[in-house]
Amino acid sequence: MTPSTPPYRYYDYIVAASVTTLLCANLIGPAKVIDVALPGLGIVTMSAGVLFLPLFYTFGKIVSEVYGHAHNCRVIWAGFVALVLTAVLSLFVVGLAPAADPFSSEYQKHLEAVFGNTPRVVLASMIAFLCGSFVNNHVMTALKTVMRGRHLFLRTFGATVCSQFVDSCLFYLIAFYGLWAQEQLLTVIAAQYVLKVGCEFVMSPATYGIIRLLKKKEEEAAHEYRAQATTFALQGMPWQAAKSG
Repeated sequence: MTPSTPPYRYYDYIVAASVTTLLCANLIGPAKVIDVALPGLGIVTMSAGVLFLPLFYTFGKIVSEVYGHAHNCRVIWAGFVALVLTAVLSLFVVGLAPAADPFSSEYQKHLEAVFGNTPRVVLASMIAFLCGSFVNNHVMTALKTVMRGRHLFLRTFGATVCSQFVDSCLFYLIAFYGLWAQEQLLTVIAAQYVLKVGCEFVMSPATYGIIRLLKKKEEEAAHEYRAQATTFALQGMPWQAAKSG
């Protein structure tokens, strides 16, 4: 028996790309510190993971626009489970005693520097990701309903402004409030917010192109599926054909 609705052909690949991007933002990104010159803010030091997160939120907009609100919720929860599992496994591996040789002892220090995030930072990352992602998804869906599927730029930009504000504020307030001076904390939040919104704005043409391409490809795949299902129904079951023969 065939399913009542055609299966999506490219959805699983988008999920894999989204989760991979999220894990890179939380594993590779934090260990790499960069200096970025921002207008009005000067030179701001931040982790390279900031450059990955706008890409993840862009995937969220693509999934929400092409596949719908519910399918994007599945992407968000898949990413959250991956984050939790990664944090637990990283904590386990880093906590293991290294072999008794100079190389392993020195290598342990590098592992702790890359994967040994404090529980407060890990918790902040998870909460900020979850809240920011759901804001991104809900705003996209709400604006799509209000604007009746039109004005894609306004919908994606509105979701970006809201979700990145929530993500940036929650992460730094939970992770570093009381540890950093308030002026420094506010400066970093503002800088990361501007950078994230700017990155998603720059990626907007590619985002719209991917959305149009995926809609076209999924429509073609659905048409092909229905044609095959119709042919299968007309031919009948194999045992029916054998009986009639």
